[in-house]
Amino acid sequence: MTVPTSGETYAKLMEHLRLAQEQAAMMAHLSRANSDNKKADGWLLISELFKRVQHQVTELATRGLQ
Repeated sequence: MTVPTSGETYAKLMEHLRLAQEQAAMMAHLSRANSDNKKADGWLLISELFKRVQHQVTELATRGLQ
């Protein structure tokens, strides 16, 4: 069994966050297609939150906590 590196773990984390962001955006699209605009807006906000988390994780990985 190999020991994961922090770089590999960071890459996996970012990939999962990116996929989650994409799926939340897809849920927004599908909700809007079903004329459920309130739910679509909620999914869109969640999608944006995942984008922010990606940015925060990158900041933490590159600069640490400040």
